[in-house]
Amino acid sequence: MEEMPSRSELHRDKKPRGKGPKKRHPVRNVILIIIAVLLVGTGAFAWRTYHNARTAANTVYKSSGIKKSRNTNAVLNSKKPISILLLGTDTGALGRDYKGRTDTLIIATVNPKTKTTTLMSLPRDSEVAVSGFEQDFPTKLNAAYAYGSAGTTIKTVQNWLNVPIDYYALINMGGMKKVVNEIGGVDITPIRTFTYEGYHYTKGVKTHMDGDKALQYSRMRYQDPLGDYGRQQRQRQLITAILSESTSASNLLKQDFLQSIAKQTRTDLTFGNLTTLFSNYRSATKNIVSDHAQGTGQSINGQAFEVVSQSEKQRVTNVLRKSLNLKAATTGEKYANRN
Repeated sequence: MEEMPSRSELHRDKKPRGKGPKKRHPVRNVILIIIAVLLVGTGAFAWRTYHNARTAANTVYKSSGIKKSRNTNAVLNSKKPISILLLGTDTGALGRDYKGRTDTLIIATVNPKTKTTTLMSLPRDSEVAVSGFEQDFPTKLNAAYAYGSAGTTIKTVQNWLNVPIDYYALINMGGMKKVVNEIGGVDITPIRTFTYEGYHYTKGVKTHMDGDKALQYSRMRYQDPLGDYGRQQRQRQLITAILSESTSASNLLKQDFLQSIAKQTRTDLTFGNLTTLFSNYRSATKNIVSDHAQGTGQSINGQAFEVVSQSEKQRVTNVLRKSLNLKAATTGEKYANRN
């Protein structure tokens, strides 16, 4: 049995934004991109490509270990909108024993009917009750993975927002950098002027970035007056830029690349799920809607939290449920649902 992290580890704080020396923050971007690289592109799979993709998909597959809130395969096969919880970590190659934090959390909804993908960032320090561990309330959202991996994180988000999560995808910085380099870089127009880790970015000037420059662009936090919210915005920019490079997707199907990227990714989407996405959901990557849940910083029991109000949670719930073609419903309770 794995040893549970201590409460101090689960609630460890970062330095107040804007204060203290600059600190490295390995990218916590998360994307379905590792999945998208298998889906976005043109033409049919050649046998070798098909075999390579299937091998990679089998390698990255890891069950969430929970019963989902709805029949996900039925939803996918009927071409209805789906949701994927994108989780990002700053660890090295992912392994079966990884129990760290997932400091980037984005709910992606993919709607083939409206041909729209919605990216909703969730504050990593959101005050939540972790599903199954409500006695530890308040807890930070990015600690949910440490409590019980992807399954616990999924249930926590579902209870918090009353939105079904169909699948998850976990990726680390090494994988993201490889994706950007393999597609030949991405074009991004910086939303802020700053210098970080040896790279300079000028607001409003479209810039072609390789993997490292793009990741550093999405990493910076303390120079941004919006703190983590500014970083979230740049993360979503990077996701959108990668998705727009569909013409380079064939490069991402090479065997050596797929084998390398498989070490950086985990998802409960099976190869069959992926081929269904390839067939029926590609058009939804053409229109990207970017949003985030807005909290307010509060000190609770000596810890720094982002507290998302019930009204803001309701707005987020409304946006996500509408993007999934679901009926309107009341958002989750502050203390989550005690199962």
